[in-house]
Amino acid sequence: MKEAATIQKGINVYAVRKQFPILNREVKGKPLVYFDNAATSQKPQQVIDALVNYYSNYNANIHRGIHTLAEEATAAYEATRDAVQKFMHAALREEIIFTRGTTEGINLVAYTWGRQHVKEGDEIIISGMEHHSNIVPWQVLCGEKKAVLKIIPITEEGELDLEAYKKLLTSKTKIVSVVHASNSLGTVNPVKEIIKAAHEAGAVVVIDGAQSTVHLDIDVQKMDCDFFVCSAHKLYGPTGVGVLYGKKKLLESMPVFQGGGEMIKEVTFEKTTFNDLPYKYEAGTPNIADVIAFKAALDFIQKTGKENIRLHEDELLQYATEQLQQIPSLKIIGTAKEKVSVVSFVIDKVHPQDIGILLDNQGIAVRTGHHCTQPVMDRFCIPGTARASFAVYNTKEEIDALIKGLHKTIKMLS
Repeated sequence: MKEAATIQKGINVYAVRKQFPILNREVKGKPLVYFDNAATSQKPQQVIDALVNYYSNYNANIHRGIHTLAEEATAAYEATRDAVQKFMHAALREEIIFTRGTTEGINLVAYTWGRQHVKEGDEIIISGMEHHSNIVPWQVLCGEKKAVLKIIPITEEGELDLEAYKKLLTSKTKIVSVVHASNSLGTVNPVKEIIKAAHEAGAVVVIDGAQSTVHLDIDVQKMDCDFFVCSAHKLYGPTGVGVLYGKKKLLESMPVFQGGGEMIKEVTFEKTTFNDLPYKYEAGTPNIADVIAFKAALDFIQKTGKENIRLHEDELLQYATEQLQQIPSLKIIGTAKEKVSVVSFVIDKVHPQDIGILLDNQGIAVRTGHHCTQPVMDRFCIPGTARASFAVYNTKEEIDALIKGLHKTIKMLS
């Protein structure tokens, strides 16, 4: 790969790629082309180093310990909380709760605020493009409380029907929970407008930021969401770490989610008093190493520049879309005006799984199937799609390899 050919939109991709060790490997004798970033992104060396450094030099449990290792681990862990607060523009550090991921964050809200406030006959609104993790918890809650789950429909372009959404809102609407950016369509939803309408109806709003946080600038105060969830592993960070942002007044009013160490102030057999935020929702020994390494991932993003990353990914998305549209038997699913760098497609008379297997034989990693959004696939009357999703380290040359691989795949199966 020539360095001169990889400088796009202010980013020297060649230099960026050098920071990701896994990009040096081969798959089945071919250079790895990794286009499965919407599922999980690869990790820069500084994230890997942060993990090794913790386990090599100051592995200890955090909080309450007075010895040097415990104090160092605690300081590093809490430094990540400060970094996340800044990254999301939250008003207060205690509004940042560490979870295992986006899924646990949504479940936490459903099982605390939801159980506390949703009653029989109340309504919860989600959209037709939600990931299963933003469907199932609300179905469970509605089943338990005998509440009603309402769905915002999707247009043929893969956008939300906002007029239909506003008609769904009533005085019985208690929660609106929508995805910021679709993992299977790439659609970026107008969350400010969605939030404003929900608040006018008296509902609280949960925003699933699993796909948006790595691509878009996130300002939870300007957005005015009540809750926002995301995962570290889609932000060039480790797996097993997520963030729940919640407005302080809501978090303080909610019941606890899990009981155990750290989330308590005092325990007797007669009564337990609970800890202050954020520790009220962080029971037990947390995923210390990965939370600490998450800060290294945020540092990588900040140093590279969010705007630089976004412009580069937009260019890749535009280029890939143009090239894919030139394949006669291929159809892109999801053509919204505003998208993150995700492109899903189907090919006439070819099962998505076959596309994925044959591309993998050429060293190209894409995701195939329903992408945990089965209702989306039902909406478009398809079993699934092949999905290519791009990150800061991807290049146009890799997209060219994808297009070549698809032509080869179609020829083999025709």
